[in-house]
Amino acid sequence: MIRVEAVWLACEPLDMRSGTESALARVVKVFGEARPHHAYLFANRRANRMKLLVHDGIGVWLAARRLNSGRFVWPRDGSTLSLTHSQLNALVLGLPWQRVGEAGVIKVV
Repeated sequence: MIRVEAVWLACEPLDMRSGTESALARVVKVFGEARPHHAYLFANRRANRMKLLVHDGIGVWLAARRLNSGRFVWPRDGSTLSLTHSQLNALVLGLPWQRVGEAGVIKVV
């Protein structure tokens, strides 16, 4: 299928009416470039919809996800973040992805 080596999250909201070309233009504006095998995530202002743009080295894929209730855990401060694959999996499910991985490790009790 599609190989994704890095996942990037944009904190600023994206208009969910955006198609492939305008989402790609936003990726280039926010991240400087669209790198092959990288995924770029955007949410709307209410954080109940998300778009994922992936450059596979040949073309561009654009996927959307909408939650029926609740919202995605989306940061509002900063410009961009890098996510791990397990953080991406948690985010897509609407779970608190910041607690996955090293951020959720308890070292001393």
